[in-house]
Amino acid sequence: MKVLDAEFVKGFIQMAEDGWQKGWHERNGGNLSYRIRPEEIESVKEELVPGEWISTKTEVPLLGGEYFLITGTGRYFQNVIRKPAESFGIIELDEAGANYRICWGLENGGRPTSEIPTHLMNHEVKFRVTGGAHRVIYHCHPVNTIALTFVLPLTDEAFTREIWEMMTECPVIFPTGIGVVPWMVPGGRAIGVETSKLMEQYDAAIWAHHGMFCSGPDFDTTFGLMHTVEKAAETLVKVISMTGGKKRQTITPQDFRDLAVDFNLTLPEKFLFEKE
Repeated sequence: MKVLDAEFVKGFIQMAEDGWQKGWHERNGGNLSYRIRPEEIESVKEELVPGEWISTKTEVPLLGGEYFLITGTGRYFQNVIRKPAESFGIIELDEAGANYRICWGLENGGRPTSEIPTHLMNHEVKFRVTGGAHRVIYHCHPVNTIALTFVLPLTDEAFTREIWEMMTECPVIFPTGIGVVPWMVPGGRAIGVETSKLMEQYDAAIWAHHGMFCSGPDFDTTFGLMHTVEKAAETLVKVISMTGGKKRQTITPQDFRDLAVDFNLTLPEKFLFEKE
């Protein structure tokens, strides 16, 4: 089978296009990766041409030998659907999870996203904590979420509680909450380490003044998580703009506890504090 005819590649392209249409990927902003299933990589093996080994700038031994679809550094999401073989590629990790080689795509001198250390470290954490169920890591720059990093305390508790209050569905969709990484230089191993620590317990992690990472088992679930958080963030931006942050009414801690009972959820008490 041709790579571009494979359903998992079509899903990857569609998710990238959906993110572009949402306005989350200015210029070359954002990146996307997918850990490919063995049967999927087998179906496109005829088109794979392994290149030279290159350092990942990290080590993810649990992912040794795995294949990934991943967007390219300096490449634009708007071109993923238009110039797929230039905009993303298939890479293979060596058995130590320390080096990768391009097996398809990333044409004309392309390389995987500069944030490949964060992607791989997040994939390894999610591989371990979900028993391999999570396969997608998605990073983008949703404007309302970024705006909130300038006005809310940069804590998991503050962001989770405020976002949860904006839509009843939020704690149902991400009951473990949202993590927050204070500003750090992006693209290196250090910020990848901090993000992967948050991914131990959350499926969404915000980078202050930059963007957000989400993890999920498939493209729809991961995109849906990003979309839900950003929609709630947009609502909060409007509430703050209209009221200066002083809500007349909202969802209370007890309301959340009642919701948890009816939906059979476990909501961490650290997010259900009484506000002053």
